[in-house]
Amino acid sequence: MSVLPISPSQRKLVQLPTNRKIFLEGPAGTGKTTVGIERLLYLMSSGIPGTSILILVPQRTLGTPYLDAMNTPGVVAGGIPTVITISGLAQRMVELFWPTIAEVAGFAKPDIPPTFLNLETAQYYMAYNVRPLFDEGLFSSVTMDRNRIYSQIIDNLNKAAVVSFPHREIGDRLKSAWSGEPGQSRVYDDAQLCANLFRDYCLKHNLLDFSLQIEVFWNFLWTSTLCREYLSSTYHHLIVDNVEEDVPVTHDLLSDWLPLAESALVIYDSEAGYRRFLGADSDGAYKLKQLCADQVVFSKSYVTSPEIQSLSAYLQNALHRKSAPLSRIDPRLALRHQTHTYYPQMLDWISNEIESLINDEGVSPKNIVVLAPFLSDSLRFSIVNRLELKNIPVKTHRPSRSLREEPATHCLLTLASLAHPEWGFVPSKFDVAYSLLQAIDGLDIIRAKILVDIVFRVRGSIPALSAFDQIIPSTQERISYVLGEKYDHLRLWLEEYRQSSRGELDHFISMLFGEVLSQPAFGFHSNYDLGQVTGNLVDSIRRFRKVTSECLADAGIPWGKEYIEMVQAGVIAAQYIPSWQTQEEDAVFIAPAYTFLVNNYPVDIQFWLDVGNRSWAERLYQPLTHPYVLSRNWMQDKIWTDVEEVETGERVLFALVVGLLNRCRRKIYLGLSEYNEQGFEQRGPLLQAFHRILQSLATD
Repeated sequence: MSVLPISPSQRKLVQLPTNRKIFLEGPAGTGKTTVGIERLLYLMSSGIPGTSILILVPQRTLGTPYLDAMNTPGVVAGGIPTVITISGLAQRMVELFWPTIAEVAGFAKPDIPPTFLNLETAQYYMAYNVRPLFDEGLFSSVTMDRNRIYSQIIDNLNKAAVVSFPHREIGDRLKSAWSGEPGQSRVYDDAQLCANLFRDYCLKHNLLDFSLQIEVFWNFLWTSTLCREYLSSTYHHLIVDNVEEDVPVTHDLLSDWLPLAESALVIYDSEAGYRRFLGADSDGAYKLKQLCADQVVFSKSYVTSPEIQSLSAYLQNALHRKSAPLSRIDPRLALRHQTHTYYPQMLDWISNEIESLINDEGVSPKNIVVLAPFLSDSLRFSIVNRLELKNIPVKTHRPSRSLREEPATHCLLTLASLAHPEWGFVPSKFDVAYSLLQAIDGLDIIRAKILVDIVFRVRGSIPALSAFDQIIPSTQERISYVLGEKYDHLRLWLEEYRQSSRGELDHFISMLFGEVLSQPAFGFHSNYDLGQVTGNLVDSIRRFRKVTSECLADAGIPWGKEYIEMVQAGVIAAQYIPSWQTQEEDAVFIAPAYTFLVNNYPVDIQFWLDVGNRSWAERLYQPLTHPYVLSRNWMQDKIWTDVEEVETGERVLFALVVGLLNRCRRKIYLGLSEYNEQGFEQRGPLLQAFHRILQSLATD
């Protein structure tokens, strides 16, 4: 059965015999994933058990369409196929075969089960090992937050694992490609030292971060007959989607596995590779084509309009990366732009255009995205505030925005500090006022400050809140008795909790949210984003407790106190899958351009902000790592120069622009301002490309 409308060419491919190995390539929007879903259903309807089908994707959200298809009424029964990433597969195999490989892999306690680390718990243990070295001058020349230092060292380990080179070579590879100041070599040596310390600690305590999971799986499990036969006998049919976004070790695995499989469908996006900064290798993925007898190319887009396709061809030529045949259709029909002198004027124009699209043209908010090369907090606030004033639903996501930057997290952890005075945290009056502002519906910052100045006291290093009825009547009236009643309700709840037998930190936050903050008259009641942040925070705390509570208990450190300290230091900074899910709610989506691309879904309207910004064509500044040097395609001992930097920027911009246009149905709106957010003039390569297009069309 079909759950999606498909064309004759798609149907022909879907209904190939169930023993064929197919390599399907084409740009985004040509129906490749639709074929993958229908092929899955066809295999199952042909009598193949779902339990014998493995669907491999580079990140979990890209498996969502397959899971949704399995939930469609009428889908043939026969077990649920496995939808998984290389990380998930490695973790399952390590857990299953742990007794057979723990000792040979170098773990100090092979008789004790392993502990798997996520990004934030890996950062915690990295900080635990590295913090003492900062006092000895480590990274003294690096001006960067410590949590970014930790994450880049972890990223180096991940690159070594997925590219399959020894982690002790990281520093040498980075130094061999460096051509700048000699002092940078010491930074790479420091990064290597930290990576070695972290890896040794993990082996000593049976901790497996992503890099160690991949290394153990690839070096010790896949090479063993037991594990290889288990996987190949369990999963006879493979569906691999977005293979170009996956890492080299995945391609190595598939090179071995495809000849053993009964059937396979490998799906390759010919104009992608957006996750290169995470180790993706589109060149290595394309080599899998030779292992598939059926090789199919899709070129017809089911997403983009002829006008958008014409704009794409003109932009490809203007960026000088590809000579595309030009259409007779005027690309300006797919483009709307207006130049403004100042940045706020551009934001006003964008919000007005979005309002017009929704109210006058009937465009659904979920079919509008607002994209920028990077999304700063000030830009995020400015756009959201403008749209909310127009009663337009909006949702934002910035992967680099961690939990500690969320106002809800600040509120919850400040209240947790007040409820656990034995931890020794004394929040400032500003922190308490800001927390009450978030917690109590209707409270403004002026009255919150007046209230906290009176009721918040520190007695012998113990913070406490006094009752509202102790305030003089004139000030009570100024704050209002309604807000005073809400404050007293929250204060009494915290006091009762302090007097009772206290639970764990995650239990405290769950109770606080459920019994107080989510109730009517409190700040979290009607705000679903705050509810999501609270859920993510509870999940983060629970995982931290599971991984660290035993070792912290041995050291006599309350793990709840340690968690709050790590958040305040910026170490705990995980992002969560629910925030990455495709936008199901009817809301305008605001995000960095790459975040939208990785989510991989089309919309009607795209707004491109800051078009003159050079960041559209620049990679992130990462002084401790380098995604291109630590890749399989980089020749060792080759120097990374300005030539490579410029060429890489051009490739990045070209892939980004083509990817965005392939996911747009109707029109692109360009946000143009002569001065950027910081007040500087903008003349980036993307802006210049649009200028060339418009000038050439004006002279025709």
